[in-house]
Amino acid sequence: MNVKVAVVGSTGMVGRMMLKVLEERNFPVDEIYLFASAKSAGKTLDFKGKKVTVQELNEENIKKAAVKYALFSAGSDVSKQYAPVFARYGAVAIDNSSCWRMDKNVPLVVPEVNPQAAFAHNGIIANPNCSTIQAVVALKPLHDKFKIKRVVYSTYQAVSGAGVQGFADLKDGIDGNPPKKFPHPIAFNILPHIDVFTDDGYTKEELKMINETHKILEDDTIRITATTARVPVYYGHSESINIEFEKPVTRESALRTLREAKGIVVCDDPAANVYPTPLLAEGHDEVYVGRVRQDKSVESGLNIWVVADNIRKGAASNAVQIAELLHSREQ
Repeated sequence: MNVKVAVVGSTGMVGRMMLKVLEERNFPVDEIYLFASAKSAGKTLDFKGKKVTVQELNEENIKKAAVKYALFSAGSDVSKQYAPVFARYGAVAIDNSSCWRMDKNVPLVVPEVNPQAAFAHNGIIANPNCSTIQAVVALKPLHDKFKIKRVVYSTYQAVSGAGVQGFADLKDGIDGNPPKKFPHPIAFNILPHIDVFTDDGYTKEELKMINETHKILEDDTIRITATTARVPVYYGHSESINIEFEKPVTRESALRTLREAKGIVVCDDPAANVYPTPLLAEGHDEVYVGRVRQDKSVESGLNIWVVADNIRKGAASNAVQIAELLHSREQ
């Protein structure tokens, strides 16, 4: 059964990737509708060898399109206004912004982790934060097997996570030009600052990882802390994750568990210098895990290194996978 699909924010970095992923994964699109701001209306984008005209996002055009799935990557304000409109006209809005993630009536879904949550939607499903997605893909099988007590996140996030302006800041900085997006140069530098700072000294990005992990794993008892940093890498977020468990764990049992899990590629052969890197993960939908080793400072702990393409698995691909999950139920 073919379906009508909309991409909202289609001219942006993630919107364009959504189109690419829909095509690559051969999602059964009967008709594609591209929505963006009035400023972008009239532009054309390629989809499956054809030129498709971008339409202005408004209620009249949404009603006319009558799509089944609407993939959103247009920011929280747009999602807040228009995701309910799509839902009202019979679509499922799969939203990539932070707008709906912590709404108790909106499921927050990573298909490899909590696919069942997707079917409890009321017309809107939230895509988690990019750094959270790859983390929970790695954590879920370990949590199921060994029961996680505590997590310490340290992230090394690519500039593309800040959109085209972040990408441009790195390119410009390499040429010696000052930043426009970031508060300090990102070229040849690291910024321990993603999103805005809150009163307690954490950034919103760090709080997103903490709160979203609790919601997705459905376990608020896990103690979590996070430090998120921007690094001079174009694509691919890297994460050092320290985990303490209730049950005994070894490197070997953890590797075995990770190898059996969905959506994970284990790259772990220290003697041969085999471990995940952003360049390795770029262009792929899987989450790469390596540097698995016991944390000898606690009774039962691990350190793992987790890498994924933040524009694909961290955004576009996860949204398309949610649509695939819903569509499979209707076959």
